[in-house]
Amino acid sequence: MTHVNILDPGASPLDYYGFELRRLREAAGLTQRQLGDIVNYTGSLVGQIETARKVPTLEFSERADAALGSDGLLSRLVELVLRNQLPAWFRQVAELQSRAVEICSFETHMVHGLLQTEAYARAVLGALDDTDLDDRTAVRLARQRIFEKEEPPVFWAILSEAALHQQMGGPQVMRAQLGHLLGFEENPRINVQVLPYSVGAHAGLQGSFDLYRFESDPAIVYTEGYNSAYPTANRATVKDCSLRYDHLQAAALSLRDSAELIRCVMEERYGEQHGVA
Repeated sequence: MTHVNILDPGASPLDYYGFELRRLREAAGLTQRQLGDIVNYTGSLVGQIETARKVPTLEFSERADAALGSDGLLSRLVELVLRNQLPAWFRQVAELQSRAVEICSFETHMVHGLLQTEAYARAVLGALDDTDLDDRTAVRLARQRIFEKEEPPVFWAILSEAALHQQMGGPQVMRAQLGHLLGFEENPRINVQVLPYSVGAHAGLQGSFDLYRFESDPAIVYTEGYNSAYPTANRATVKDCSLRYDHLQAAALSLRDSAELIRCVMEERYGEQHGVA
């Protein structure tokens, strides 16, 4: 007889999700394997999610809702689950991103997490630690759902040219990532500019930072250290970083010229002549 884990639904959002998934499945008279066959996942994965040993994805949740007739319950719960899986020090930042009406980002050496492809995110997250990499990658990508809201934020991303050359995960991963950035060319709410090497000294030499602006709340500046987050609404800091961002935008290439540079690097550095199929 298979041992059935007893879950405490109040222990965490992940436990609650597993408890509800099992309740719904059993009410439908399905085994884990049968539900897995219906949603095109393994019965083993269903069991791991039910026992809070695996983090569910949005895709799994949507398929399970359809199969179990649960009126979107699991799809609603999964957002809470994924947010709770973020490192504790980052959860406040994720909340700020979800509420912001405008996000202004400057990155010195890599693509911002809200614009990363799955393979690029895996390469970044797995640089020193590949434990639970599938789950951590899914959690990072889930943050990008803020762009699917009825009123998504306006996102301005300034990337140092170094971010186009710092190779994360190999040439194929980089080519796909740069292609992903080019996919935003016609999206007026997601704007990507490149700060070229030729600028030399610039207003962002102290490091990467984000500015979050809200409908009615004060703006917040966010900087990041090793496993630590530093959001602040200090007026002097916000004023200083807003000015710095204005100067960075003035120094960066236009949207069109930025796209052209990204396209050029994608072809010349990561193109077929360099072994990318």
